[in-house]
Amino acid sequence: MTITYKDEYGIAGMRIAGRLASEVLDYLTPHVQPGVSTNALDKLAFDYITQIQQAIPAPLNYNPSGRNPYPKSICTSINHQVCHGIPSDKALKKGDIVNIDITVIKDGWHGDTSRMFIVGEGSIAAKRLCQLTYDAMWHGIVKVKPGVRLGDIGHAIQTFAEGQGFSIVREFCGHGIGQVFHEDPQVLHYGKPGTLEELKPGMTFTIEPMVNAGKRDIKEMSDGWTIITRDHSLSAQWEHTVLVTQTGYEVLTVSDGSPPLPAFVTATAC
Repeated sequence: MTITYKDEYGIAGMRIAGRLASEVLDYLTPHVQPGVSTNALDKLAFDYITQIQQAIPAPLNYNPSGRNPYPKSICTSINHQVCHGIPSDKALKKGDIVNIDITVIKDGWHGDTSRMFIVGEGSIAAKRLCQLTYDAMWHGIVKVKPGVRLGDIGHAIQTFAEGQGFSIVREFCGHGIGQVFHEDPQVLHYGKPGTLEELKPGMTFTIEPMVNAGKRDIKEMSDGWTIITRDHSLSAQWEHTVLVTQTGYEVLTVSDGSPPLPAFVTATAC
């Protein structure tokens, strides 16, 4: 396994890319309303990234398999869609939950983040899933510091989420990120303490748990991208890009419009 460790130049580039990705979500937030299509959100994001930020939307034409390039600039995963949902002309409706996943490339560096949105007034169950998935992500983030192992992060997320009666998707995980969209290490959202790679300063990776209200089983749709829950239960996901510092962590994908921190978190860096 080859993990890249960012120097001060790389960290500076990652900070900029991360902030820009988060600012795309800030920009889209007021537009996530009943009646808007995810294609319209995709167009807004593409224009903002390319024209205002002078950056590149990383998902557009992303083609790791060499067979089926991703056709849009953002991922929009609605209700029982777990991840990689493709924007379409179908309008969002009141009560939907939607994950919007943004990755921008600025000066060669990638910033990757996602948020959950509740369209209009959501159900109590939907609100609970979205909030506790956010908390689950942060239970993983606050574990990050040199000497900790990736299994400690996964265990913290899994223990919290399953303790709330939810399940963790296991087929998809967080990933190293830098000048490459997806690089080592893989960051599992389940696991055993004291296992897997040791964290060292300069590592940058995403933490992005996918949490299902029902069972953890998933399946891929015929478009070759969209993943859904097999039992059609609701699914939620949040994502941040995180830097391992000399003393702990720094969340790189924050901006003025980022959601408030959970009560058990004191800062976006420590």
